[in-house]
Amino acid sequence: MNRNPVAASLSQRAYNDIRYRILSGQLPLGTSISRRTLAADLGMSVVPVSDALQRLSTEGLVESWPRVGTRVRIPTSQDVRGHYVVREALESQSARLFSQKSTPEERKEILELAETLDQLYRNGNADDESKEALFALHQLHQQFHMRIAECGGHPALCQAIENNHVLTFNWLYDTAARRTKLPERHHGRLAESLCQDDPEKADLAMREHVIYGRDDLLRTLSVLFR
Repeated sequence: MNRNPVAASLSQRAYNDIRYRILSGQLPLGTSISRRTLAADLGMSVVPVSDALQRLSTEGLVESWPRVGTRVRIPTSQDVRGHYVVREALESQSARLFSQKSTPEERKEILELAETLDQLYRNGNADDESKEALFALHQLHQQFHMRIAECGGHPALCQAIENNHVLTFNWLYDTAARRTKLPERHHGRLAESLCQDDPEKADLAMREHVIYGRDDLLRTLSVLFR
């Protein structure tokens, strides 16, 4: 029997809204989540909200405990390290493929995206930026990394990145750490390495890029791990 399309639509709307609140920092790590409050805010019953939270739980963004309730999941240090192991493996391969298969037009696109990102990070300040502006920044950051994978020409790799929520977790951690400052030309230098027809250099550049993010994040979020 097919599911009621109206119910499915409500569940998707609830999912999109709650996910936005988490990734924009409106619901920070550890925040308790009330199904009834969310349902009232969204103008719907608790059922689609519960469906959305179940999906977000499967993705690792929220967690529920008996007699405790639901909250935005606080990652452990081991969680972060494990995430970056997977990210390094998948994105270093996407970097190799990009250097081998990308077209001149795609390389131009990546170089321009990198320049835009670096400009936004250079001008950004977590205390001054609105949550909407930071959401847009992290959305562009996700787009940059996803386009590198897409231009490698292997949909299975893109699917693996999406299925493992590699870039979603990176977005979540950046939001939690309120990270808006990066080394000068952090993405521009990466993009230039990817465009030099050298898979080994592209691989190394991506690994260094990911490892920098991991180490900087672990320092920033160390207070949560205590």
